[in-house]
Amino acid sequence: MRARRIVLGLAALGLLTGAGKMDPENPTCPANPDFGPASAMTLTPAVRGGKKVLLAEGTIDASLPARLKAAIEADDQIEEIWLRSRGGNAGAGNEAGKIIRSYRGMLTRIPSGWACFSACNFVFMGGDRRVVDEGGIFMVHMFTHTTDRAAIDEVVIEGSKATTEYIASIEQSSALLASEDNDFLIRMGISRKLLTDIMYRQQAVRSAENPSTRYCLSQDEVRAYNVMPIEKRVP
Repeated sequence: MRARRIVLGLAALGLLTGAGKMDPENPTCPANPDFGPASAMTLTPAVRGGKKVLLAEGTIDASLPARLKAAIEADDQIEEIWLRSRGGNAGAGNEAGKIIRSYRGMLTRIPSGWACFSACNFVFMGGDRRVVDEGGIFMVHMFTHTTDRAAIDEVVIEGSKATTEYIASIEQSSALLASEDNDFLIRMGISRKLLTDIMYRQQAVRSAENPSTRYCLSQDEVRAYNVMPIEKRVP
């Protein structure tokens, strides 16, 4: 019996250490971040710690802004929006963030163990108050349109004129997205250095020399870039 307890204890220890394992290709991030379901984001009212919250879990699609607004309007007791998502539609993420900001005092939260990546960053930053719990993951990357390698390969096959036109469209759309991101951060009270120091220094496409394409902010960094305003930190 004692031997079995020792085995079970070691197994539990292995699970615990595995849960905290870091990604060797993206060393600031966990190996297995909890983004929630891969399906479209669900919006579920719940009570947590005596507060009415909205659990927002899943992939961001074009329908999210309208659904999010409807969910908030349907329950005026909602105080917080809890997020975990691998991202999705960048434009919808920005729009959803603006909708959240229209509700004064609304708090967005990334709970411990949950991860918010890519377009989810902009939904989260819409909160008038924002909290990244210890153990919560605010994960960023380079926002670009150049990761569609199959599309690039197709136009290269078509010839130099098609390739030049496609690359020009990529550059134009990426520049527009950068401008929108910059404007959004200013409006939400986030330091522009989050873009210049962190996001735009990440690689858009992994390479053999440097496979890292993601960066997870530390607790010090979410405060330094005002992702989590220090004066508005709440329990």
